[in-house]
Amino acid sequence: MNLLLVARRKVLLAALAEELRSRYGIDARALEGDLGTPDFRESLRNAVSGLEVGLAVYNAAYAPVGEFAAMDPAALSRVVDVNVLGPAMLLRTLVPPMIARRRGALILMSSLAGNQGSPSIAVYAASKAFNKILAESLWKELKPKGIDVVACCAGAVRTPGFAGASGKDAPGTMDPASVAERAVAGLGRGPVVVPGFVNKLASFFLGRLLSRRMAIGIMANSTKGLS
Repeated sequence: MNLLLVARRKVLLAALAEELRSRYGIDARALEGDLGTPDFRESLRNAVSGLEVGLAVYNAAYAPVGEFAAMDPAALSRVVDVNVLGPAMLLRTLVPPMIARRRGALILMSSLAGNQGSPSIAVYAASKAFNKILAESLWKELKPKGIDVVACCAGAVRTPGFAGASGKDAPGTMDPASVAERAVAGLGRGPVVVPGFVNKLASFFLGRLLSRRMAIGIMANSTKGLS
């Protein structure tokens, strides 16, 4: 598959595009920008207007850590811009052409944090609940039109952002490549995929066996060490 890569860090993005072109003999284009800004979302619409986008993955996220009452209002607004408006507006751009072609696939990166209240990352968790519900809704709505949709509800992932916030692996922490592989494999198998055996167990116990209060308490213990 040819790729259009979107991220904020131009140098890293261009290096990745070159690596993918060399390794796989594909066309990989790099588009620098911030998916949380309306101006860039317009630029992205222009960039894809002449392309047949078969698979779209929304992996951008903003996750401020701390007590809600002390959170900078600008940070709260940015969570909504990146994690809520970003995927909704991108999909609104990409879905109509997919419907016209009667084929396509969408992956939204959600999180186990969005399955219940998650103190210290409250607004991030709420935004990830939005992504899960959006994916579930579109899975049913778009399935008759030939479009697969899945929400990937991952646990902790060894990204630079997680390493900076936590400093150590949480139970069930996975490498990004493994999460990506399982997310793609989840297409066509239902609206939600939870990568990793430990994370599947956690999702089952927190969502089905324990009370809501107990699930929130467990999440509070797991997030209190974030900074």
